Amino acid sequence: MAAVLTVDPRSGVPIYLQIIEQIKRSVALRVLQVGEQLPTVKQLAIDLTVNPNTVARAYRELERDEVIETAPGRGSFVRGDGMAQSPRAAAADIARTAFDAALREAKSVGLTRDEAQELIEAALDRWFQE
Repeated sequence: MAAVLTVDPRSGVPIYLQIIEQIKRSVALRVLQVGEQLPTVKQLAIDLTVNPNTVARAYRELERDEVIETAPGRGSFVRGDGMAQSPRAAAADIARTAFDAALREAKSVGLTRDEAQELIEAALDRWFQE
């Protein structure tokens, strides 16, 4: 697997979601190629120093989202149909995960919806100047 996955247990984002986001990003950016085999659940759990159930959960979600397919006895592979969702949809999923994490953090520190919306509007103005 060409992509290098990392997790941060202190980020506040569940580890399985970090794995999902990184694999989706790697597929969308073509770092992981169609048909490429992913590490086994056991191997990725060892590499990331996480519980194998966490990796298995991420793989199940990726399979449900049709990003990967698993063949019993052979392993898990990036789907060969060009990915069920377009790279644009994968990018939107990645952004959605990041927005959810940012908004969860904003809410946890006591910001109101209006305050969070003001911050989002300011960021949009900074990043998407016309």
